[in-house]
Amino acid sequence: MNKKQKKVFNRIIISIILLIALQILLHFAEVPILLQFALYMIPYIVIGGDILKKAFHGITHGQVFDECFLMAVATVGAIILGFVTEGEEGGFLEGVAVMLFYQIGELFQSVAVGKSRKNITDLMDIRPDYANIETESGELEKTDPEDVSIGQIIVVKAGEKIPIDGIIREGTASLDTSALTGESMPVDKTVGDEVISGCVNITGLLKIETTREFGESTVSKILDMVENSSMKKSKSENFISKFARYYTPIVCYLALALALLPPIFLLLISSEPMWGTWVIRALTFLVISCPCALVISIPLSFFGGIGAASSNGILVKGSNYLEALSETGIIAFDKTGTLTKGTFEVTKVIPAEGFTADDLVIYASLAEKYSDHPIALSIKKFAEENGLNSIEELIEDENIPGKGVRVRTASNEIYAGNSALIESIGFTPISGVGFSGTVIHVACDGKYVGMILISDSLKPTSKKAIENLKASGVRRLVMLTGDRKESAENIAGELGLTEYRAGLLPGDKVDEVEKLIADKKGKEKLAFVGDGINDAPVLSRADIGIAMGALGSDAAIESADIVLMDDDPARIALAMKISKKCLRIVRENIIFAIGIKVLCLLLGALGIANMWMAIFADVGVMVIAVLNAIRCLKIPQNA
Repeated sequence: MNKKQKKVFNRIIISIILLIALQILLHFAEVPILLQFALYMIPYIVIGGDILKKAFHGITHGQVFDECFLMAVATVGAIILGFVTEGEEGGFLEGVAVMLFYQIGELFQSVAVGKSRKNITDLMDIRPDYANIETESGELEKTDPEDVSIGQIIVVKAGEKIPIDGIIREGTASLDTSALTGESMPVDKTVGDEVISGCVNITGLLKIETTREFGESTVSKILDMVENSSMKKSKSENFISKFARYYTPIVCYLALALALLPPIFLLLISSEPMWGTWVIRALTFLVISCPCALVISIPLSFFGGIGAASSNGILVKGSNYLEALSETGIIAFDKTGTLTKGTFEVTKVIPAEGFTADDLVIYASLAEKYSDHPIALSIKKFAEENGLNSIEELIEDENIPGKGVRVRTASNEIYAGNSALIESIGFTPISGVGFSGTVIHVACDGKYVGMILISDSLKPTSKKAIENLKASGVRRLVMLTGDRKESAENIAGELGLTEYRAGLLPGDKVDEVEKLIADKKGKEKLAFVGDGINDAPVLSRADIGIAMGALGSDAAIESADIVLMDDDPARIALAMKISKKCLRIVRENIIFAIGIKVLCLLLGALGIANMWMAIFADVGVMVIAVLNAIRCLKIPQNA
């Protein structure tokens, strides 16, 4: 508990002790009613002084109808009625007890909110306090990160947070990215690697050249997104806000009518008006009517759901998006960087007759020796990993536009490129291979050496992600890609997607999403999952935009409604499970709280429910609803 909560807890304990002492005194001694009143006022002021102050402040500022006003009127009325009737109607104990149990419920709610807030505040701990700048004398000077400009060198020691995005210029270290991704495995970084703010340097000393100002860095954008998430309320929260706005004044006027109209009617028919009976019923009605259970538990449920998601590297920009996830029936995916790794890799090496796979890789890496094309880089990386790099120097290096390259060494002439290049020099490439991806054919000294298949490989979790989404009730899983039809068909089949669209330009993707939106059923929502860089228009157009690869991606954080910080598509199904659990708990609380309230209000108006039942209807229902709400913090099983 924090300092404020401990203060309330101490007041509760003091009030309970005073009440117990009073009951013992009254059991063994005859105490005049005036002295009883004075004695009961001590625990009442101790436990309810702040509520009375808030109620008075609300009245003087024109904000009358809130729970503090209801508690003040009900308890003060019960105490006054007990004093006037000398305990026959109402009572000092009931008045103090209502306030005591209300404060117990409020404390319980405050602790519950603190528990659900912990996951959010853990994320907020990524905010750096300072940046180290090396002075001319070689000493480190702590500086406000906002005062560091682009291009400056900052020093990050072991155990410190990286304050600003940049590129490592000196040093090697392992970084803890768990605050951003939820992934506990450290990531190794060395000279030339990009690093983002919010990560913790576990080992080593790093000198980093900043590439952004602090206000534009990843950590600032994430924190701004999380801090503003409460501004975007769900339909359920908006309903409760409107409900409380009209509900509270209505029940206050009903309570007033209950206190006045029946006695007046009885007077008109020449019967005993029973003012005390109807006033106590009105006060009981007021205590029962307090909407705390709904006003507290519904936002708490969504806050808990957002907290549970953030602890798993899923940043949700508002409870409205968390709610919409539970209604998602169509999900469209970008391919590159979303379902696939977005990096080229050698997946097949097929030598021609008379050559080995090693021969083919050596010749291909020689041909691509001075190229920085992604395909060339993947071949050179494969050769290096397998110890097949050649030390031969190139004498001649010719680029053949649209086809490939021709190189010459002291002993060989090598061609490497597409089928058009190989056919142009008189060879028939291997056909009927049946693989998707980019094919590089290689010829050396007038002989066809073979082919290498370069593919953008699937992420390890993509297939499981699609299976989980189907199990979650998503009826259409569509891949939208600019890739060739053969490649798209192969990946869609391997993953088990329901459909795909290939050969699309960025504008075509928007058109396809429009068609999918037109095909929605009922309240069904459409989500689009992309890398957040080239897919910003589609992310914005979809009901829910989900960004992958968000580490360091401005477009992902700006355009998307939900950001998956660890680039894992399997997190989408987890987010949907959290959403559905959260919405189920919200509905349970609404039905339970309103149902109990209506029943007890009727019983209170009829005089069947007494002040103690009113306490349960108010505080008891609130505690049960809050207990149910904090279940949102627990991640669903089998997620």
